[in-house]
Amino acid sequence: MNLRKLYYLMLIIPLMFFYTGCSDDDTVVPPVAVDEAKVLVEYLEGTDGGFINTAAPAMIKSSDVMTNITTGADQFVIDIRSAADYANGHIKDAVNVGLKDLVTYYETNNLSAKAKVVIACYSGQTAGYATSLLRLLGYSNVYDLKWGMCSWNDATANGWKNATKNTRASQFVTTNTPKGAAGDLPKLSTGKKTGAEILKARVTELLSSADPFGDVKISNDAVYASLSNYYIVNYWSEAHYTWGHIAGAMQYSPKEDLKSTTFLNTLPTDKPVVIYCYTGQTSAHVAAYLKLLGYDAKTLLYGVNGMAYDNMPANKFVADTEIHDYELVK
Repeated sequence: MNLRKLYYLMLIIPLMFFYTGCSDDDTVVPPVAVDEAKVLVEYLEGTDGGFINTAAPAMIKSSDVMTNITTGADQFVIDIRSAADYANGHIKDAVNVGLKDLVTYYETNNLSAKAKVVIACYSGQTAGYATSLLRLLGYSNVYDLKWGMCSWNDATANGWKNATKNTRASQFVTTNTPKGAAGDLPKLSTGKKTGAEILKARVTELLSSADPFGDVKISNDAVYASLSNYYIVNYWSEAHYTWGHIAGAMQYSPKEDLKSTTFLNTLPTDKPVVIYCYTGQTSAHVAAYLKLLGYDAKTLLYGVNGMAYDNMPANKFVADTEIHDYELVK
């Protein structure tokens, strides 16, 4: 090999390494796509089906709250009503916290160390939503005050006293409507990868508005104005479904039919899903879960108590037995 060839060879070899190195450096590895809703469902269901499919609704009677107060039990009460209504009379030692600040308050004050944390609202429905969010975050000591402050004292009972109605009783049907076809879960885009991270991001998002429960609750008047606009879930047993239900409503058995292995995927992602139960408290728990997953979920206020009260098969609000005369502190 003459000197000229050797010279050119020495020039080419470094260039080969340079281009090879650049080629390696410029290789773009696409990020692994995360199906956030699927990851979140798997995380929330865990190994036993999760809170919604095992323990929900988490409620406590006002009589038990009062017993805890008189015995000095390790109980903490959070009142999420307006500041004005709280000031007008509340449960002894209850603290007034807005719904949008609830998780921050709970975590900042280490309330997971308490034996019981009770959430009180007007009727138990907003508190049901709040309780479910905290429970889904893993805080298993949280309870929704059954019937809300309506059960505490007659002065705070107008919500439920005015809610029981029979205006829809004649419109209930016994015709079975099959569940929808299975489809995809909603699309979530928090940018997070793990179930815990996605959950926390979703809870933060849901509580970020000025009225976090505002777009979750819906009246029976709004539903009946256009039944076909909604996918209506009758969250009862099959036996009670056959007693009567909203026309077009589909029966989903509590703790069974909203699992990923059963019928969760039959809920549509392209129209609002209205869940109703007897009182609106259980459906508020469920609506919180479905909202986290990305469904446009709504809870029917006051449930069947507000539509077909007289002959409904279970869980009637009976003022004479449910309203107590417990002290209201100002």
